[in-house]
Amino acid sequence: MSEVAMVEVEIDDDTVTVHVLGGHRLLALRQQVVIDRAAITEITTAEVDLRPPWVRAPGTFIPGVIAAGVYRGKGRKEFWDTTFTGHAVRIDLDGPDFTRLVVDVDDLDAVLDALTAESVRG
Repeated sequence: MSEVAMVEVEIDDDTVTVHVLGGHRLLALRQQVVIDRAAITEITTAEVDLRPPWVRAPGTFIPGVIAAGVYRGKGRKEFWDTTFTGHAVRIDLDGPDFTRLVVDVDDLDAVLDALTAESVRG
């Protein structure tokens, strides 16, 4: 079973909103991330050994424990909120704000199914 949810994913017709919950708002220094569904290029389970780009701006990073916040690398701007336990969804984007989101969710299969079904229809 999953621990306390770090984020909630809300899917609308044109947007996906990731609401950061509880204390993770302080760690990630963000309340939510809104992305355009048309910008999604790939949706999958995040690899447990996947790591964010090196430049944290702003956020929290404890190796192997948590990555929360905005991370930048060459040509990349990513939002992470994960504890690397295998409950994260990876959403790759071709948009103006972010190139990737990696966030832990309560029900990984349900989120993957909802995002995949919606993106196939759209």
